[in-house]
Amino acid sequence: MTSWAPSSLAYVIPLVSFALTWIVLTIVIRTWSHRILDHPNERSLHQRPVPRMGGIGVATGIAASVPFVSQVEWWPLWLGAFMLVGVSFLDDSIGLPIIGRLLAHFVAAGGAVAGLLLNHTGVGWVLLAIVAIVWMTNLYNFMDGMDGLAGGMALFGFGFYALAGVLSGHLPFAVTNAAIAAAAGAFLVFNFHPARIFMGDAGSTLLGFLAACLGLVGWQLGIWTLWFPGLVFSPFIVDATVTLARRLLRGEKIWCAHREHYYQQLVLAGWGHRRTAMAEYVLMMVCGAAALVYEHTADLFRFMIVVLLTIGFFVLAKAVHVVEQRVEHGASVHGR
Repeated sequence: MTSWAPSSLAYVIPLVSFALTWIVLTIVIRTWSHRILDHPNERSLHQRPVPRMGGIGVATGIAASVPFVSQVEWWPLWLGAFMLVGVSFLDDSIGLPIIGRLLAHFVAAGGAVAGLLLNHTGVGWVLLAIVAIVWMTNLYNFMDGMDGLAGGMALFGFGFYALAGVLSGHLPFAVTNAAIAAAAGAFLVFNFHPARIFMGDAGSTLLGFLAACLGLVGWQLGIWTLWFPGLVFSPFIVDATVTLARRLLRGEKIWCAHREHYYQQLVLAGWGHRRTAMAEYVLMMVCGAAALVYEHTADLFRFMIVVLLTIGFFVLAKAVHVVEQRVEHGASVHGR
């Protein structure tokens, strides 16, 4: 496996990604923060307008590392990723129709899959991969609704991607993911509660797209099975998929703003941003560790890991429901 970067730069590139992201975000907050604001709405958990240009800083940090570590066959992925940054920044700035955004998502996903998989698998798998990438791109955006959540998922998610790359001896792939995790870490400095800046669609769609595409790259390189990226990002995948499925079954418009995600319910139940974020970080670490164990154990234990995580998510969902009921009961008693 070849790379444009010597191994001596492996430790420098993530630091550069972190530093550039931090510098750009500092400039944005000090000079441009009033230009593109996220105003509170039906979905929001914040009470005042907050700048939503954080994705520009994250994209800058990632873009600075790509030329040093990316292989030529990965370039369709990066072209699609930064096309999405541009389209999503326009959406953050002036608003775009949902059809236009979805079309851009499918074009980016199609280009990435064509470059990565078209010569390695059948048409059916290619179409499934495109749909999976588009879904991950959008669900990451759905889950970007609380201080510290989306940045934390990127920090831990791509951090585990990088660790798996190191354990498999794929240094360029490991450094690529470490650089993304570093950019997310720099963003988290400004986004942890109380957030001074939000990621915006430019950041959330970028990270969701990369989570799916680099998950496919890791599978293609033989670093992991397809279960690995799903397990690593399962805190987001499960919450978004279950919540939207429930809304769909009730006949609700799934694209409309709401506060039904499990993390939103915890914040509204009185846990607050900090406590909920820390609980989510623990869950992310558990799922990432389980994914690593999954890749290095026998089939029987793999099955047990999936079953245990499934049970764990079911129990957590019930626990959130209990917390919510207790708060509602306490409010009703107090109201009497």
